Amino acid sequence: MERITSNSNSRIVRLGKLVKSAKMRKEEDAYIVEGVRMCSEIPLDRLYGLYISEEMEKLYDSSELYRDVRALVEYAEKKGICYVVSEQCMKKASGTEKPQGILAEVRMKYYLIEHICGDSDRDSCILILDRLQDPGNMGTIIRTAEGAGVTGIMVSSDSVDIYSPKVVRSTMGSLFRVPVYVSSNMVKDIECLKKKGMVIYGTHLDGVNLYQEKLDGPMGFLIGNEGAGLSDAVAKTADRLIRIPMEGNVESLNAAISAAVVSYEALRQRISNK
Repeated sequence: MERITSNSNSRIVRLGKLVKSAKMRKEEDAYIVEGVRMCSEIPLDRLYGLYISEEMEKLYDSSELYRDVRALVEYAEKKGICYVVSEQCMKKASGTEKPQGILAEVRMKYYLIEHICGDSDRDSCILILDRLQDPGNMGTIIRTAEGAGVTGIMVSSDSVDIYSPKVVRSTMGSLFRVPVYVSSNMVKDIECLKKKGMVIYGTHLDGVNLYQEKLDGPMGFLIGNEGAGLSDAVAKTADRLIRIPMEGNVESLNAAISAAVVSYEALRQRISNK
């Protein structure tokens, strides 16, 4: 394995830029994944490079902590894309004071609108995210979507970058498995889904109680910006309005929580109807 000890090394400089710049990630078609658990789930055919700290190298053969990444390390070594770096280089590359000892450069995967609908039109259940800006919300929604059996996610192009380090960490690996389609024209794409028979639900205070609505067939749920909610144009695409019932003086829920509530209610009803 090649060893890197200088912060000015071109590979280390590149990694640091990929961490910080959404523009560079897009131009280079790559993003950064850090940590044992996340790295262990990387599809091998999407690995560009693997970086291990000197400290991790010392523990690698004896620590059970690293057993899950051994296949990845062996693959990277075979391909000649595995590097051992000094602790200072790892800090520089990850942009953190306490890096996790293993970091990977991963190729992005692009999806078309057809990919988010799943294998069966009837079972299609998608989340449509309009202008979300919080990385934690975005990552949590992607992770929750996998757990709730959501077939895919549509994200407006002016939302937070789904490949930013904070989003990637929050997905806990679900980003590798949940199809996420980035839309440059949400209204047009939603109308396309509607023409294929998908019912689009929008959350609204004047909507029908979520738990009284029959959720059947292909469906999509609109989730709006954390502060401003749905844009008027996107809101107008809704076929039906639903309301998440709330007690007390609470007027609204966090975007990620709202996505979880509607996704799991859709899952509950699909299971009950089988």
